[in-house]
Amino acid sequence: MNNIKKVGLSALAGSLVAMSVNAAEMTVTGGASITFADYGADITNNAWSSGDGLTFAASGELDNGLTVSSSYTLDRGVLDDYSVSIATEGMGTITFHGLDGSSALGAVDDVMPTAYEEPWFGVTSPSKVDGKAYDDMFQYVSPTVAGATVTLTYNQADTTNSDDSLTSMAIALSPEAIDGLTIGYATQDDDSGAATAHVTDTTMYVKYVYGSATLGYQMSDADSATDSSDGESVGYGISYAVSDELSISYGSHTYETPNDSTDKDQEASAISASYTSGGMTISAAAGSVDNVGGTDATDRDTYEISMSFAF
Repeated sequence: MNNIKKVGLSALAGSLVAMSVNAAEMTVTGGASITFADYGADITNNAWSSGDGLTFAASGELDNGLTVSSSYTLDRGVLDDYSVSIATEGMGTITFHGLDGSSALGAVDDVMPTAYEEPWFGVTSPSKVDGKAYDDMFQYVSPTVAGATVTLTYNQADTTNSDDSLTSMAIALSPEAIDGLTIGYATQDDDSGAATAHVTDTTMYVKYVYGSATLGYQMSDADSATDSSDGESVGYGISYAVSDELSISYGSHTYETPNDSTDKDQEASAISASYTSGGMTISAAAGSVDNVGGTDATDRDTYEISMSFAF
């Protein structure tokens, strides 16, 4: 019996040695920002705000060819995200997000080109389509084949009910025949919580980069168990890199409310600009939102300016 134990321990030790990391790399990145905002409503909080974050990352290649990486992100000193990834050559990457992992749709629920802000900045997101973020989420990203990349995510959202889950899929295609073109589609089934809260979100987009200009168009739809949570949105944007340091953009977005008889479509537009010098970026945006939240004649003019630093 003792011999068997010794052999078993020796084999385990040998396997651990065989999977040792050849070389590990560690990085620390971060940023900080100061922002002034006027969102055209009664201000109950300070118009000035700040933010900062730090990300610690490490990666290394095992003897068997796998690449393992891990990252931890602090937001204002609080743990905001951590993950572990295993990358395989030619077979994609599997990631386990222990905290605040974004669904596949969440990465592309708004991909319109902009120099700084979305058209509806300063008000609640006008679209019911919402890429969820959950703890303990699995993610798989495929290798790019013929210009196509597939992302899959899964989360068992409620441990009290094994049937509750969040599943999401996204595909992005950049055809080699048309340089600069990207077409994308994503869907998300949120079956967590009560049956009346179940939602299926979808989004489709197209982006085209031509020289210094980027154009984009996106359509999104939320289909829920209750009509009050439904909604459709359409947006487009164009950005232009004036130089390596200066970028400008314009964007427009319309959210079609589920109740056409009582609500009005929320319409938003904004211009943005950003200037980067070294690790410092100064950004500004000015926008207008009509029928905020679907309420007729509830309009706002919004402004924002920010100074951020990356290191």
